[in-house]
Amino acid sequence: MEHRSQGLNSNSLTLMRHCLNNLMDKPDGQELVSLLVSIQSVVKNIGAAVRRAGISRLFGAEGSVNVQGEEQQKLDIIANQTFINYLGNSFATCLLVSEEMDNVVEVENEKQGSFIVCFDPLDGSNNIDCLASIGSIFAIYKRKTPKGTAPSLEDVLQPGRQLVAAGYALYGSALMMVLSTGNGVNGFIMDPSIGEFVLTKPNITMNQTIRRQYSVNESYRNSWDPKIQKYIDTKKQGDEPIPQRYIGTFIADFHRTLMYGGIFLYPNNAASPKGKLRLLYECNPASFIIEQAGGRGTNGQEDVLDIQPLTIHDRTQVFLGSKHEIEDLHTCLNQ
Repeated sequence: MEHRSQGLNSNSLTLMRHCLNNLMDKPDGQELVSLLVSIQSVVKNIGAAVRRAGISRLFGAEGSVNVQGEEQQKLDIIANQTFINYLGNSFATCLLVSEEMDNVVEVENEKQGSFIVCFDPLDGSNNIDCLASIGSIFAIYKRKTPKGTAPSLEDVLQPGRQLVAAGYALYGSALMMVLSTGNGVNGFIMDPSIGEFVLTKPNITMNQTIRRQYSVNESYRNSWDPKIQKYIDTKKQGDEPIPQRYIGTFIADFHRTLMYGGIFLYPNNAASPKGKLRLLYECNPASFIIEQAGGRGTNGQEDVLDIQPLTIHDRTQVFLGSKHEIEDLHTCLNQ
């Protein structure tokens, strides 16, 4: 009797296999694979918590405020502690930087490794209760101080050009991880039948034309630079105005821009005169990924990846999109 499997692939390329195939022959490759496996476990755990949040009464605020002055949601705290616990026990990290914590977390001496991870454990907290897409973002740097010595703040405050890897997770209609280790961008979706992330979007590249769109919170328009206002106006003009799309979860808006093309903007405004998004664990990983996909990330003056951070929670205005869109933006800004 003939048996046919429908919709099943006995040779799926999992995230684990992808990392082993591409990283094991690199310096510290085994340690980096171990770290990425730990991050994969973090994402699985946070994804499970998000799915059960309503049933487990994890919606709503915790009643505390983080270093950013933002009210912490219950899932914010769970996600942050999950990152700290898993990465601190991976034997691959020495320092951890979280959006939710005032200071750098130093890993126990006997568990220290070669890498620094900067992360936003749960991006889009304001969208948790309404079931809109939320996510996690991470950036991985190689330490500058020799392994076996005490790590320092210098290990953390590196420009994005020094990134070893970056990625993000989306907790939406599917559980997805997008990852770059400096050789292109790949997307993996969780297959619940086997409990593994499976490659579904190999070699993601910026779409230059199809479904172009712009993504920005226009409620701040009146306090933008007039040149930014003019740039946005150009998107609305002509016979085929470009549609606006805005979710309010940074990484979800960024992911849509990466997949469909166009530009994401978060310019300075009266409420955030030095920018809203954080350099180390939001703008740098997103810029690293979009450059690997053929796009560009800029603050309007220089590439985001060239900015030298001064503190762990530095902010910047940011524009992320196809090279064509960024060139158009710079033309407006330089007039």
